[in-house]
Amino acid sequence: MEKLATFLMFQDDNAEEAMNYYTNLIEDSQITSIVRYGPNESGKEGTVMQATFTLKQQEFMCIDSHVKHQFSFTPSVSIFVTCDTEEELNDLYQSLNEGGQALMPLGDYGFSKKFGWLNDRFGVSWQLNLPK
Repeated sequence: MEKLATFLMFQDDNAEEAMNYYTNLIEDSQITSIVRYGPNESGKEGTVMQATFTLKQQEFMCIDSHVKHQFSFTPSVSIFVTCDTEEELNDLYQSLNEGGQALMPLGDYGFSKKFGWLNDRFGVSWQLNLPK
């Protein structure tokens, strides 16, 4: 086995927008490669055929699916972020929740100092934690 990476399939031609959003929001993150659909290929020209990006050195892959599926992202799989400060957690939660959906509002649920769970505007699920 060479490696493992989280794979995100976007269905609204917004993979690049999501990658840019995430890598600008989280420090020490970058888009590492993008291959786009060209003319007369199966996907919409210019959209993401395959891309990779890192968030805090964790690798992710993504595509813009040219096939519309009956499923999308689900909170049963989420990106778990351990924050260093309450300010960092609050800022991330506020930013990711814009246009998204709060699943567990920021609070003390007993297992951490502060925790929040949400789906961002792209439908990707995030758990944000400030350990005790």
